Amino acid sequence: MPANSEQPSSIEQSIQELLKQIKVNQRYTVPRPAGSGDAYFLNLLSQHAKKTIVVFSADPIQARRLVNEVKVFNSSINCLHFPDWETLAYDAFSPHQDLVSERLLALDALRNDKVDILVVPVTTALACLAPVSFIAAYTFSFKKGQRLNEKALKEQLILANYEHVAQVTAAGEFSIRGSLIDLFPMGSAIPYRIDLFDDEIDSIRAFNVDSQRSLYPVEEVNLLPGREFPMDEAAINHFRSKFRERFEGDPSKAIPYKDISNGIAFAGVEYYLPLFYAETATLFDYLPEDSISLSLGNLESTIQTFHEDTRSRYEFLKYDSERPILAPEDLYLSSQDFFVALAKMPRIHWMENEEHPQIKASPDVAVQSRAQQPFQKLEHTLLKSGNRTVLCADSPGRRETLLQILSEQALKPDANIQSLEQVRANKKELPNFSLVVAHLYKGFSLADENIVVLTEGDLYPETSASRLQRRRQERQTDVDSMVRDLAELVPGDPVVHINYGVGRYLGLVNMEVGVDGPVEMLKVEYADNSELFVPVSQLHVISRYGGADPENAPLHSLGSGQWDRAKKKAAIKIRDTAAELLNLYAHRASREGVEFKLPLSDYQAFVEGFGFEETPDQALAIEAVIEDMTSGKPMDRLVCGDVGFGKTEVALRAAFIAVANGKQVALLCPTTLLAEQHAQTFANRFADWPVTVAELSRFRTGKQTQQVLESLEKGTTDIVVGTHKILSQSTKFKNLGLVIIDEEHRFGVRQKEALKALRAEVDILTLTATPIPRTLGMSLDGVRDFSVIATAPEKRLAIKTFVRREDNSTIREACLRELKRGGQVYFLHNEVTTIHNRAARLQELIPEARIGVAHGQMSERELEQVMKGFYQQRYNVLLCTTIIETGIDVPSANTIIIHRADKLGLAQLHQLRGRVGRSHHQAYAYLLTPGEDAITSNARKRLEAIQSMEELGSGFYLAMHDLEIRGTGEILGESQSGNIQEIGFSLYTEMLNKAIKALQEGKEPDYESPFDQSCEVKLHASALLPNDYCPDVSARLSIYKRLAHAKSLDALRDIQEELIDRFGILPEEAKNLLYTHRLRLLAEPYTISVVDIGDDKAILTFNQSSKVDPLSLIDLVQKNKHIHFKGPERILVELKDGLKLEQRIQEVASILGRLALAPEEAVAN
Repeated sequence: MPANSEQPSSIEQSIQELLKQIKVNQRYTVPRPAGSGDAYFLNLLSQHAKKTIVVFSADPIQARRLVNEVKVFNSSINCLHFPDWETLAYDAFSPHQDLVSERLLALDALRNDKVDILVVPVTTALACLAPVSFIAAYTFSFKKGQRLNEKALKEQLILANYEHVAQVTAAGEFSIRGSLIDLFPMGSAIPYRIDLFDDEIDSIRAFNVDSQRSLYPVEEVNLLPGREFPMDEAAINHFRSKFRERFEGDPSKAIPYKDISNGIAFAGVEYYLPLFYAETATLFDYLPEDSISLSLGNLESTIQTFHEDTRSRYEFLKYDSERPILAPEDLYLSSQDFFVALAKMPRIHWMENEEHPQIKASPDVAVQSRAQQPFQKLEHTLLKSGNRTVLCADSPGRRETLLQILSEQALKPDANIQSLEQVRANKKELPNFSLVVAHLYKGFSLADENIVVLTEGDLYPETSASRLQRRRQERQTDVDSMVRDLAELVPGDPVVHINYGVGRYLGLVNMEVGVDGPVEMLKVEYADNSELFVPVSQLHVISRYGGADPENAPLHSLGSGQWDRAKKKAAIKIRDTAAELLNLYAHRASREGVEFKLPLSDYQAFVEGFGFEETPDQALAIEAVIEDMTSGKPMDRLVCGDVGFGKTEVALRAAFIAVANGKQVALLCPTTLLAEQHAQTFANRFADWPVTVAELSRFRTGKQTQQVLESLEKGTTDIVVGTHKILSQSTKFKNLGLVIIDEEHRFGVRQKEALKALRAEVDILTLTATPIPRTLGMSLDGVRDFSVIATAPEKRLAIKTFVRREDNSTIREACLRELKRGGQVYFLHNEVTTIHNRAARLQELIPEARIGVAHGQMSERELEQVMKGFYQQRYNVLLCTTIIETGIDVPSANTIIIHRADKLGLAQLHQLRGRVGRSHHQAYAYLLTPGEDAITSNARKRLEAIQSMEELGSGFYLAMHDLEIRGTGEILGESQSGNIQEIGFSLYTEMLNKAIKALQEGKEPDYESPFDQSCEVKLHASALLPNDYCPDVSARLSIYKRLAHAKSLDALRDIQEELIDRFGILPEEAKNLLYTHRLRLLAEPYTISVVDIGDDKAILTFNQSSKVDPLSLIDLVQKNKHIHFKGPERILVELKDGLKLEQRIQEVASILGRLALAPEEAVAN
């Protein structure tokens, strides 16, 4: 809200007063403005002070929020965030490139006095920084028309710590191809392409990282240094001499010294920053002379806690001779130094517990969803005389939803004002109630101006706390839609139509159908080249065909009855399978499991030991496991989550509940390495609890093993982690309550049989990233309970996957790219006989590398030495066989190179690729093959699948692909696979679930029409997503499919919000599409088969087996003259003349809302 030129308001007057009073060496306290009013106050303060304002915040989350919200009030203010590195002190990995980029941008802007407001978490302000002269010396710019020497430029970029790559993907990289130079400057959101004509810059264009296509031209580009320290010859020599001065002993044994001498900026090099410079600087050295500081929160105690943590980490790590570390006083300002520096600036401090006289808290307008009038409090606020209320929606999509919800409550806000900046400018003409798009955390009221600003957090307070934490509104992952998802469909893929059978999808086409305008159709080809067109509003009748090899899918011929026969035959067979499954269910359900109690306060304390926020899927999986364990039935749950997505945390919590109830826990791992690692994780998490964790594996001596076995029998060991040794006859438990199986797909049949024997009485939790097709099949059929974790943790990047022909330059570039940023590399060579030759060749190719070799034929001791050496970064390249496939977790290893990737299976490739990308760095996987022509077509398919499934959480989708490439086995008997092949996997599981449900309700499944007939809605108007609104075909297809599968009006609303946020305000056709689905959802419970809305009448057609209550129908017709029966199955609704389509739809929707279910249906539901 920019201040306008009229008489200043009382808040502006008080700010002018405050600015006159503040002086150096004095602290002025002001009550903190309520809610997001603090960002509004800051924006006014900046406009009046005309100086740089530095905000020191005790809480980093508040700092990020302030930066975002100041820009909402005034987009022209340059308000920057100076973020933390987000690593712990002395961590052995470096901060995320985006954070370094944001930091350098802020320092450069401060140096040039271009910052209005700088917001800094106070602990970040303590760290030492590069001197101001460093940024000045390494910053340079290009203009169009300037002359450039390509060789000198390359040297200059490498000196400034930019990385030369084949394709630019992240900040701090460049690539030179002929006369084109691609650059991704630090501090920039997008990369630029410089086109040279001879040695003159012909053009500079911004381009898109993903598509690599140019976007728009620019005149000039500024280049900041690539890191916060130099790596030229002089800097390296300076580092070496200071290192020798500072640390005793032989420097050549220390990893930091060796790496920097080789020109490698190792991971965690930031904590050696003072060694690069004669003098370091602090943030205060960058601030302009006349800056004003503003502090928020308790700075003293935050700084003290930070210093204590850093000191304890230092004491713990300082004895490592391979990685000596600097004392905290070399890296951070002491509390005293910080406050002395702060005193040299005029300082304002916000007090938390007093009310600000002008910016007060917003009134309570929380929606009471269960009350008769949910919006009563809001109405009460709106009725106050003289008040002008502005409601802020989080996004354009939410604005449309709120408009809809409010209009249903007869509240009509004015939606013509676009932003809060306009509100301030048009203060005099402000309507009583307006709705704008502005993402604010909490509302406030300007008492003197009678303006109340409300946010969604005020309307729905229970969700607001988490909204501050999660900027992205993440949805939980819907497993069913994953299975049926059509998003990956490409023309030529087989699909199944419920009524016509298997055909080939040929794309989307627009067709004119009568007077209704264009309709988008899915074109499907059947046997004998006959074609079928399916309107997009009926996509729920279409699913992917999974079962056999897609190329040989059995196409049906239309109208031959062949499909109906296949369907009926399958339905009869499925009934038997369903009966068997139910028998199995009943058998399981009748057994008594252990009913665990949840010790809440202890559990809460244990949960706090998890240093991250749970992702929505993870939270759901944990909830499901707790529910299973606290019920009296034995648990058998499969948690399918991608590598590194927090499955172990689910297991830890389950183990805690079991141990708290006095039961023993066995954790079964496929490999010794994984067992070692899990044992470590469990021991660490249970360190503060009276719980003993033991390990059974090859790494333990015979005597140790014997002791563990004895303690298990006596009951003195609570948790045992081990390989299949746990399953041997000699292992006896005193009181086993929970078995956790990790990476289930690695166990053979014999071990699984041994596990089945356990299944009878104990709870079983299975964790896997890539379920084998049969397990997945069983879980999707509901034989086992199933949770999917597919949302990535914050700051996680998808792994970039390249399929390349094997050659030395690819290998060298891949290794150097990783070593230069201080990471580690896995090189997978799956032939033990030639692995040592490969090691010699690699050493020759990359002399800088320290190579370790690991394979399964080495002795345990040797293998353990190598693995620990890699983990502690004594080696930076690990040459190994697939022994690393399961579970070894090294956060600083972020590149994997796989030799002969064509010889490995999909699940294996996915597991191997998941060994990297475990911290928040960009990870790379190179799948090397001997060339396109030398590999089989199935191998090519596998490599294509894994390359296209780059995004996080794709393990589950890959298993679905595997299921399609290999087909699923039978579930219980021999003959299932034939039926699955005939009718496709998703349709098969759908029919199976229907049959199970029918049998559970004591009914016989319907063989003739095994599906619920869905409702068809005719609006006689064009209902589609226009091509110019959503141009991408696969995105359109995916949205159509999600709309068709939406189960509730809320789900429909979510999709509507997403559409508006992604593509803009909905055109008429898209609105009509949403209306058709809204009517479908209202009509389906009553098995209405057609809703037809014309210009002057609407007809509702009921099915023969309708579920509507006849009395409610008769009541409806008797009380409303314009509604009549038309034959036994139809109702005719006469509509008034001249109604718009939207009004006609509302009328029909309100009639559907007045129907009631037949009594027996209501009871069943």
